[in-house]
Amino acid sequence: MSKEQNVSFEENLEKLESIVKKLESGEVPLDDAIVQFTEAMKLANICDEKLKNAEEAITKLVNKNGELEEFKIEEDK
Repeated sequence: MSKEQNVSFEENLEKLESIVKKLESGEVPLDDAIVQFTEAMKLANICDEKLKNAEEAITKLVNKNGELEEFKIEEDK
């Protein structure tokens, strides 16, 4: 598990936003921009994975038997 995966979602997102701002400024040398872009993509993937895990966790409910089951919303048609 990488260092970024042990950091909170919010901290990784903040770091990602900081990198994006630097890159958008256009004042980063090309070689540094490539390194920063690679780091940003890694952080974006980590954040995406954490969001997917959170979404999966909140879509499960514990039923009367103590087992997990999918949470389903029945929509009126």
